[in-house]
Amino acid sequence: MSDKSGHGYRFGNLRLNGHSQIGVHTGIGHDNRWDVYQDRRACVWGNPGDSVTVRNDRRRIVDTESWGRRVTDQALPPR
Repeated sequence: MSDKSGHGYRFGNLRLNGHSQIGVHTGIGHDNRWDVYQDRRACVWGNPGDSVTVRNDRRRIVDTESWGRRVTDQALPPR
């Protein structure tokens, strides 16, 4: 997963079925089957007009997401 600013996150050994989803969090936590944590201390995702690209292990684009206003982990609805 990467953005235009050069921030990146590699999921490691993660496999998702089609139409699956997982929460990706900037902060510190324990990965589980619903959420992964990047263990960063500062937010790097969610700048106004930002977008993220998700690629598979063959570097093919599998998803993109863009947003127009600031989004932080605290602004996301609870699970």
